[in-house]
Amino acid sequence: MTLQVGIDEMVDGRGGLRPHWRGLLGAFSTLGEGGLQEAARRVDRAFEDEGVTSILPGVERLAWRCDPIPLPLLANEFQELASGLAQRATLLAALLADLYGRQTLLSDGVLPPALVYPNPGFLRACRASAGGPDWPQRMEFYAADLIRGPNGHWMVLADRTAGAAGIAIARENRRVLARVMPETFRGTQIRTLRPFFDTWQDALQRLAPDRANPSIALLTPGTGSPHWFEHMFLSRELSCALVEGGDLTVRGGVVFLKTLKGLQQVDVLVRRLDSRMIDPLELDAGSLLGVPGLMDAARAGALRITNDPGAALVEAPALAAWLPALSLRVLGERLLLPSLPTMWLGDRRARELVRQDPARWLIRSATNGNTPGAVLADLGEPERADLLARIEANGWDHAASAAIAPSVAPSVGDPRGGNAGPGEAGMVPKPIVLRMFLIHDGHAWHVMEGGLARVIEEGEHLAGALPTHGLSKDVWVLNDDRNEIIGPAMISMAPLPIRRTTGDLPSRVADNLFWLGRYTERLEAAARLVRATLVRLSRGTPMPREVAELECLLRCLAHARLVSPEMQSAAHGTGALSDALLATAREGGAIADLFTTVARMTELARDRLTGDMYSSFTIALRQAHTDATRARRSLDQLAHAMVSILRFAATFSGVAAENMVRGGGWLFLDLGRRVERAQAIAAEVGIALDQPPAHIESGLRLVLELCDSVITYRSRYLTMLQPAPVLDLVLADEGNPRGLAFQLEAMWHHLTNVAGHTEGGLATDAAALLADTGVLVRRVADASDQAAAAARLPTELHAIEAGIGALSDRLTRRYFALLPAAQTVGMGGETPTLRGAA
Repeated sequence: MTLQVGIDEMVDGRGGLRPHWRGLLGAFSTLGEGGLQEAARRVDRAFEDEGVTSILPGVERLAWRCDPIPLPLLANEFQELASGLAQRATLLAALLADLYGRQTLLSDGVLPPALVYPNPGFLRACRASAGGPDWPQRMEFYAADLIRGPNGHWMVLADRTAGAAGIAIARENRRVLARVMPETFRGTQIRTLRPFFDTWQDALQRLAPDRANPSIALLTPGTGSPHWFEHMFLSRELSCALVEGGDLTVRGGVVFLKTLKGLQQVDVLVRRLDSRMIDPLELDAGSLLGVPGLMDAARAGALRITNDPGAALVEAPALAAWLPALSLRVLGERLLLPSLPTMWLGDRRARELVRQDPARWLIRSATNGNTPGAVLADLGEPERADLLARIEANGWDHAASAAIAPSVAPSVGDPRGGNAGPGEAGMVPKPIVLRMFLIHDGHAWHVMEGGLARVIEEGEHLAGALPTHGLSKDVWVLNDDRNEIIGPAMISMAPLPIRRTTGDLPSRVADNLFWLGRYTERLEAAARLVRATLVRLSRGTPMPREVAELECLLRCLAHARLVSPEMQSAAHGTGALSDALLATAREGGAIADLFTTVARMTELARDRLTGDMYSSFTIALRQAHTDATRARRSLDQLAHAMVSILRFAATFSGVAAENMVRGGGWLFLDLGRRVERAQAIAAEVGIALDQPPAHIESGLRLVLELCDSVITYRSRYLTMLQPAPVLDLVLADEGNPRGLAFQLEAMWHHLTNVAGHTEGGLATDAAALLADTGVLVRRVADASDQAAAAARLPTELHAIEAGIGALSDRLTRRYFALLPAAQTVGMGGETPTLRGAA
């Protein structure tokens, strides 16, 4: 789209600077030359560090940036917009009630059926659910995209009734700017955004059926959605569970959340999933994201879905042509806030107007508000002729809106460019579209005192769905000294019972946290193995003892799948070994793949991590990833990258230990770490001891190094190295966090908290593995030849490693996959009790 320049937001009708811009520009002038560009870079870094963009470099995610220059609105201007939008939302809600109810607007010929029945937002399953005039309001959340026309007045470009995106970006814009550029906020009274979210949260509580402490959930497509950050943000702001379709089930007409300890009823569902995908039984049968039976539960009144699945019906762009008349008919009021001048091209006279002067019109879908429009003036002659022919053949499917240039506002630009005017170095005018948000509290509509201003860059579409990337602005509503800020009244509720539970966690979330712990621990173990190998390679020609240690390390590396099994004989060929180690950090290498997996698991578990935790994890992970990416040809750089990985692992462990409540989330995160570390210790000690008794000393030294227990051993036994003390420290000492017994005891404790200590249960298996480990160490300590006794342990240690793996598999089947324990056909035994829901 070729952008035309509209009126300037800073300038009044006489060409002078508007008063509310003077103070703002004065604050920016104190930043000095290049100050705005530096502020923009700081804002970008803040968005990156806090996960608004992506975790790792090159990983695509919602790529919004925030312009440091906000868009200010005067209090009286905002009030006019708020009144017009509230009236508009009331009208659209009334239209939904009629079109899904008695349909008098269709039967009386007020609206053409072509705007309703072919509309992709019209869901017949919702029509069947209509209960007459007393049917609950179908729209509690509303947003509108607005542009300021050449006459200086705001006009609605698009109505958003299905669940508009962008509110999280608006909230983050305000928070980040206040932290990065506090000087711009001093001396300016700006209305806050927090009361809007408080009102929204209270409104959701009122939507629930008459039940104490109702349960509210937000339904998301998952991390694959480009708006995942917003869904996670809203679930926190609104204090509701973030769920995917697989987390829910319908039993007896009631919707439940599947948790580790059973089913929890859901009363209100905030829908952020496409309407047609929410129920494969009644809507899109191919949907794998929805919940079978969800619509039936909503019809029965056991669940409120907000917004109603069919709310997208009134987003139809062509509907704007009828809104003035509909407002008079339905509300008895003149429409306060006009739409962009629009015609439905199912009307022959409208098509003639478009043919007479095509350059004036923006052609849009008549029924789908998410489809980008096409400016006829921007099209080549063949494309324009083709589009006009399609309009002539199927005019009912198209609408024409006036191609009006939106207003422009100053944005940070390159001061060396030619667009910056005198005295405005670093600023360039750019077109903007303003998105504002409203919520209905059961009595009236409330407008968020702010919004999202989207900068329209060259080539971007003016109309259509919110893109997944772009430049946005914070919207400031300047407070009038005469106005008092009044928050929502508190809802009276019965006292809540005290709860300290470990199992009220969705199975999917527990699974994600468990594997986040495992893969983080696996990345750390890989870094320790590679670092130990690099230390020996850096000493030049290895001594015989170092060759034995290298052979042992190569077997550990191959067992961990960091190098190929063929490399186990490369202890004397340092060149091939160096290349193999460097390859682990390159794209497609084992360590590079672990980085990607840890980043993905962190994103999957993000809704259970605080902002500080998430930032700490991702900043350290990104630094380690950057260091590993640079280590392409240098062993020294690779060694530095391994240190960065160990720092990330230490950060991860410390932040999780100090910031997570010892409940279900932390329990499964830590359980994953203990399972992975226990398997690694058993495997590495078994490999280190798998050599002749005469050479066992080199294996013992390596065991102490890999288990980070050298200092502890020296403080206890000085320089004497014997098998029993070493194995006691790394296998049987329950106080050594790098030892096997510590991991097994932690696993027993966690499994007891979740499942209880029942005969034949998971906790019993962990206790048995712990007992077996103690037996091994006592056998070595009691032997007359400890070296020979230690050399016989590898088989039993590998059996313990396999037992830990089997325990992990049983844990997965029981709590994550929610499957009964594996049974042999024809064998006896009690039917296992399934915890949670299938």
